Amino acid sequence: MQFSADESFARQLDAEDPLRGFRENFSLPLGNNGKPVIYFAGNSLGLMPKSARQIVEEELDNWGKLGVDAHHAAGTPWYSYHEVLREPMARLVGAKPHEVICMNSLTVNLHLMMATFYQPTKSRFKILMEEPAFPSDTYAIKTQIIHHGLDPKDALVLARPRKGEFTVRTEDILDLIDEHADHLAVVMIGAVNFFTGQLFDIEKITAAAQKHGIVIGFDLAHAAGNVSLALHDCDIDFAVWCSYKYLNAGPGAVAGAFVHERHATNTKLPRLAGWFGNDPNTRFRLHLEPDFIPVPSADGWQISNPPIFSMAPLRASLAIFDEAGGMEPLRVKSIKLTGYLEFLIDQIGSKKFSVITPADPKARGAQLSIQAHEHPKQLHEELLAAGVKCDFREPNVIRVAPTPLYNTFHQVWRFARILAEHQ
Repeated sequence: MQFSADESFARQLDAEDPLRGFRENFSLPLGNNGKPVIYFAGNSLGLMPKSARQIVEEELDNWGKLGVDAHHAAGTPWYSYHEVLREPMARLVGAKPHEVICMNSLTVNLHLMMATFYQPTKSRFKILMEEPAFPSDTYAIKTQIIHHGLDPKDALVLARPRKGEFTVRTEDILDLIDEHADHLAVVMIGAVNFFTGQLFDIEKITAAAQKHGIVIGFDLAHAAGNVSLALHDCDIDFAVWCSYKYLNAGPGAVAGAFVHERHATNTKLPRLAGWFGNDPNTRFRLHLEPDFIPVPSADGWQISNPPIFSMAPLRASLAIFDEAGGMEPLRVKSIKLTGYLEFLIDQIGSKKFSVITPADPKARGAQLSIQAHEHPKQLHEELLAAGVKCDFREPNVIRVAPTPLYNTFHQVWRFARILAEHQ
């Protein structure tokens, strides 16, 4: 598409946007002037679906009126609450329903997956990650290595950007896999990098790992609800994600995990077990059935009963995704929205900042990372004061993420004007 920097062009794009009405489904934070801010922080915390309040209040009412009976007597029984999320979540990440479970937080789920899939031997004990990875992933992986009596200095392989570059080249990851093939046990990559916004080539990396019999897993924190995913068809072994970013389920909302069906149905796999991962037919025999019998699905990794109040808002959000037609139409708009933002930033022509996110739309999601070359924190503060909600990452990067469910092309145009005025 041929973009234009005219305001009328932005308004035309909004008028032609088939998803424009979905913005009304969200509560929009207001600025000091009483008007909605330009909210480009959905990569950090998504906005609240208006329908979330009713669903949460419904569960509070069930607690108040029914007490313990709400586990089985409510309209959406608490005992099986996670099952309501299974199919819509599976659709979003390109999985079969029995390969998906909503539970815990992302890092807890990563530890659970590593407990199963990281089984180091004398020859195969290394883990490959990208750098920079989100710190929680790094902490989890390093402590998993230490837990097995190994040293991260020996067991951790890092795929880094080349000198003078900000993103990791796919060919460099593939070369590292080939170079360390005889010693790698797991490849674990953040599918969309938190810092640069780079979308890694999931299919190529997966194929390269599995060619050598290496387990492949992905952190989808910045990918789920942001980009199109096909976890089952790509043959990924495992994946984990949170739901408070692009999935709009609220702070600390329940996370998710994917286990490919070839593993999910294998009840012999080692794991850290809890009672809700046990066969429902014997679950409530409790001490009378002391042996753990895993559910032959991703549910077999579920540790405890569903956290109702961190799941309820996710129901609201997933319903909106379904109503919008899933990730395909959202991704089409997202590519156009972020492409328009990139075009307008280029039009400013400033040497005081540059975009470090890949220019190829297939190699990024909604986020653009803007590197400020002069007074980065001051620039971020000026953007906030001008009614733009975005975030800052040390040492000098401002992340902006126009999301297709609730951001508009005119907001992108306004942001570019504000950025130009404060450069």
